Amino acid sequence: MRGMNTLATPSSAHPQVTVFGIANCDTVKKTRRWLTEHGISYAFHDFKKLGVSAQQLSGWIAAVGWEPLLNRKGTTWRQLDDASRAAVVDASTASALMLAHSSVIKRPVVVWPSGQVTVGFDESRWQGLIR
Repeated sequence: MRGMNTLATPSSAHPQVTVFGIANCDTVKKTRRWLTEHGISYAFHDFKKLGVSAQQLSGWIAAVGWEPLLNRKGTTWRQLDDASRAAVVDASTASALMLAHSSVIKRPVVVWPSGQVTVGFDESRWQGLIR
């Protein structure tokens, strides 16, 4: 399934869910609430405050592709000039834009203990990941 692939990173001794996003994003709030309601502990990484490393972004792109990560519907994308938007044509150009403007990354990005990466809120898909 697109948007739900394994991220190739070494597993930690205590794997947990990590939610990447922006604290005041409604979809991120919904995600955090859903995880709490389902008794799932998670770490939250606010990429507006903490940023996103090139290594993290590269891993996400490898796992799900650059298109699902690029939020073309958000305010940040709409505020970019036409030339900046037109320049995003592949993983490299999308990555450069997302590193420069983390708010253009679709939220949330969730890394599951299995290493799977999902983008956006999808309760039905997540049900299968927590079983």
